[in-house]
Amino acid sequence: MTPASPGGGSTVRRILLGSQLRRLRESRGVSRQDAGYVIRASESKISRLELGRVSFKERDVADLLTHYGVTDISERDALLRLVREANAPGWWHRYGDVLPSWFQTYVGLEESASLIRTYELQFVPGLLQAEPYAREVFKLGNADASAQEIDHRVELRLQRQQRLTGPNAPRLWAVLDEAALRRPIGGTGVMRDQLEHLITVSKMPNVTVQVMPFTFGGHAAEGGAFSILRFPEPDLPDIVYVETLTGALYLDKRDDVDVYMQAMERLAVDSTTPDATVELLGDILGET
Repeated sequence: MTPASPGGGSTVRRILLGSQLRRLRESRGVSRQDAGYVIRASESKISRLELGRVSFKERDVADLLTHYGVTDISERDALLRLVREANAPGWWHRYGDVLPSWFQTYVGLEESASLIRTYELQFVPGLLQAEPYAREVFKLGNADASAQEIDHRVELRLQRQQRLTGPNAPRLWAVLDEAALRRPIGGTGVMRDQLEHLITVSKMPNVTVQVMPFTFGGHAAEGGAFSILRFPEPDLPDIVYVETLTGALYLDKRDDVDVYMQAMERLAVDSTTPDATVELLGDILGET
């Protein structure tokens, strides 16, 4: 019963707490229906709690621990402390006006990931976007947004990027389709700035950038963009994130994750090496 490590986001703490409650329930042979009865909740509510998809009430967790026979004071205190930490709002909640609920989950997971692997087809990944490029991307996707809203969205993206240079920075391994580099977002000046930014960040020790070139033809990730997040906590599985226009999928079943992991490994083998990527970025920069 080990709480999340310091710096772990509230989203991850909620998932950890849910998984620990599920293990306790299953080890005592208690059904979800019976657990729900204890806290005056439905079976589906217990399922959502155990998946970390809803917030916890300290009283409910205390009642469940009693029902599961957890009497050790230190064990109970650790789990109840995790409830309070899991309910603490993350820094990203102040961007709730521009951050849909389905993406808040991703930002919370990203905040605690130790490894982020991502493949992008249409755009440069958000964590690698220069400010002018990010601004143009948001304008494209939010045609009716005010200048203030666009500023707020850009501010959020730049805030996310700070983790790459902060303490306990994750490793970021990004594969970009060449199309993302040649699509003229915002015009020549914006693209030159973005290409120069990619060359700079690709030299960071915790960042690896590769490019899937046009010349390779078809490849393992023709289905579209996706990310895989890995966490330092051994209790947390890898999570695949697939974004749509109006929502996102979060996949953590081993069979699903394995399919995406195999595609990512294939991409890494078939794409340019990191050194060749810098050369390619320089060539494209010279053409703009």
